[in-house]
Amino acid sequence: MKTALFVFLHWVLQCAVCRNVSVPPGTLYRVAGFPLSLPCAVSGFEGPRTQDFEWFLYRDDAGGRQMGVVSTRDKGFPYAPFQPRVKNGEVRVERDSGDKVRLVIQRLRAEDQGKYECYTPSTDSTYQGNYSASVPVKVIPDTLQVSYTRSLTGQPVPEGAELTLTCSGGIQSEQLTRLSITFGKRNNGEGLGAEGGGEVSNIREIISIDKLLGVVPGRMYKKRYGDGEITLEKRNKEGGLGEYVMKMRAVQPDDTGSYFCESTQWIRDPDRSWQKIAQRTLDIGNLTVQQLAESLSITSSPRGEVTLQVGAPLILTCEVLGLPAEVNSGLLVQWMRSVSSDGARSGGVEMEVARMSPDGVVSWGDNLSRASGGSMEKVAGGRYTLKLFSGQPLDSGVYRCVVSVYAGRANPDPSTPVTLTQRSEGVTVNLKSKDVLVAAVAQLLRGPLLKRGNTITLICNITVTTTGPAQAQVQWLRWPIPPRVIKREESPASAVTVPDPPVEEGPSLVAALMYDGVAKIYVNTSDVSIDRLSTGSYRLRVHSATMDDQGMYACHAQAWGQDPHGGWYNTGARAESNAVTVYMYSRAEDLLLIPLVVGVSSALFVGILIISTVTCCFMKRLAKQRTPK
Repeated sequence: MKTALFVFLHWVLQCAVCRNVSVPPGTLYRVAGFPLSLPCAVSGFEGPRTQDFEWFLYRDDAGGRQMGVVSTRDKGFPYAPFQPRVKNGEVRVERDSGDKVRLVIQRLRAEDQGKYECYTPSTDSTYQGNYSASVPVKVIPDTLQVSYTRSLTGQPVPEGAELTLTCSGGIQSEQLTRLSITFGKRNNGEGLGAEGGGEVSNIREIISIDKLLGVVPGRMYKKRYGDGEITLEKRNKEGGLGEYVMKMRAVQPDDTGSYFCESTQWIRDPDRSWQKIAQRTLDIGNLTVQQLAESLSITSSPRGEVTLQVGAPLILTCEVLGLPAEVNSGLLVQWMRSVSSDGARSGGVEMEVARMSPDGVVSWGDNLSRASGGSMEKVAGGRYTLKLFSGQPLDSGVYRCVVSVYAGRANPDPSTPVTLTQRSEGVTVNLKSKDVLVAAVAQLLRGPLLKRGNTITLICNITVTTTGPAQAQVQWLRWPIPPRVIKREESPASAVTVPDPPVEEGPSLVAALMYDGVAKIYVNTSDVSIDRLSTGSYRLRVHSATMDDQGMYACHAQAWGQDPHGGWYNTGARAESNAVTVYMYSRAEDLLLIPLVVGVSSALFVGILIISTVTCCFMKRLAKQRTPK
């Protein structure tokens, strides 16, 4: 038993390191006229790492006779039928590594059908294992079909237009094979960096239906496919053919290029892997996308400068030119107005006056009250008007029409990117108003020292000088009284007193009386009222004032005029009054309360101290008397 066990283990160990040659399991089916690639690998060998390989063919029509195909060590190895094919490279051996190669037949012929044997000459010290492996190969006829319905003419297509490409394909094979269709584009010599770097390709795969009937977008078209911009549909036709329709909803300048349709036949080998056995590419034609920026222009009228009287209507027109008629595009039209901070009519901050969305909804920007005093309309294809029924001085500025185009998307989503945005030349609008002068003076009726709890009464006298009806709008503001801080800097000679610079705090809005008589209170900590005593006289009262209500008060006046239609407008004339300082001090009863509280507290403390001392002494004497002698 020991001897038998030893022999068995010795045999297993030898077989574990013996030579083994492997090829894919068969039978393999390949298509005539297309490449055949047969891998072969050797393992468990001795000798050099780079092994030689020889390929033989046993043709089905040769009665099992062996024919040399190609060898890695002997150029004279091929038999006569293969010698010219090996010489011109149609039949060759490609080495993947020292122990792995593949037999490549560039164009398979019907007579290439048979059993292929991969043989490795021995480099071992002993002859053990298998030195060859074979796989049957069946050559099936080429039945792959592909065609297109309409080719691209090369004429420029406007940006945003819809592109439809149709390709038909099919196979008539007795074997179970699958068909995939791919639409792609070549970039006319413009190279694209490959993902791995180094290699450059000018081919882009757009979208395909793969061998498992799944729709697969190309790497650079995944977002457009996810947004529904690119689709691929299969339709069944007569004769077993399928019709494949690719649609691009809105072409972009980057879509310029040469388009092709590629059909591929697939088969599943016995090792369960899918192999490409036939492929045809059909050029559909060239596409040139004309950029929208080359044709689009935005104009506004009237041009130059417009001067109107206050109350007159303002009408501005925006015209969009150069939009392709065959492209249904959505437009976002905005009217913008810019006025600089110093009142100049050019430059400065630009504000939106009104906009019309692609679905025709109008919204107002910087002045919501204009929604009832103006309109924005689409009067014709590409023509939009802005109307302000009664112009006001604040409407002066430089107006521009800004148009954002969603090429090929009539109803874009909020996340849809804008294709192009262009602006018109500026229209300067001047609205002349009557000369208005405003003056304001503030005064404190009682003060400036007031007791806490009293009422602070402030009067603002306003004078508006103009022709025609006018109203004043008043605001009361309060500043805190800046504290006087003294800082002492010690020096060896003497002490020098240097005042710190005052820390300025911003004003707080207390109350306002609008031009239409509406009062607005902005503080919640005090009881405040504001009213008009007479024409030009306005009163602010702070009831039951506290220490927080002291400070410096001033009134700001703004003049409003009336246009010929009876509407009120802000003339822009304003004035600021002088500052009035209000100090608050405590009442007499509050001052008497402090010594009263201190006195009561002191008396209680002294009384408790005396009672504690007497009680302690009495208890000690009582304890001594009870102690037995």
